[in-house]
Amino acid sequence: MADDVPGLRVVADYQFGRGAGDTLLPDGEDRDITHTSSGRPRQIHVKEGRIGTYATDGRFRLGLAGGRRLQEAIGGYRVVVGDESEPFVREGRNVFAKFVSDVDDGIRPHDEVIVEHEDGSLLAVGRAELSGAGMKEFVTGVAVSVRDGMPKEE
Repeated sequence: MADDVPGLRVVADYQFGRGAGDTLLPDGEDRDITHTSSGRPRQIHVKEGRIGTYATDGRFRLGLAGGRRLQEAIGGYRVVVGDESEPFVREGRNVFAKFVSDVDDGIRPHDEVIVEHEDGSLLAVGRAELSGAGMKEFVTGVAVSVRDGMPKEE
């Protein structure tokens, strides 16, 4: 429903920063928004794939298409890893703190994040398990619970 879009944009702006709503849900785009039995928005799909899920806690759970859009436009919520982790993260495996080479300081536990390679390519989307500072300091433990890995393009 087109009626859902303004509210979903507000949630995205609140969660990811100003402009995220227009980035994830631009005007004039064909999209499919599924709804729960109570009529609440749930899944948001576009031609490129899943933008995300509007969860019961009122926040977005990013899909790869949504992660790609945010990565290109917003520039925040990034966790960067190197070559050693890349193949595992692409497969959907979790990111461990000792392999994080850079991270946005503003990340808090349970934030939705974008995992990218040092060269800037998108590897995955998921949920931060540690703060940005914790990811830099810890040498053990899961830094990001990966939800969707980005298969390598052949």
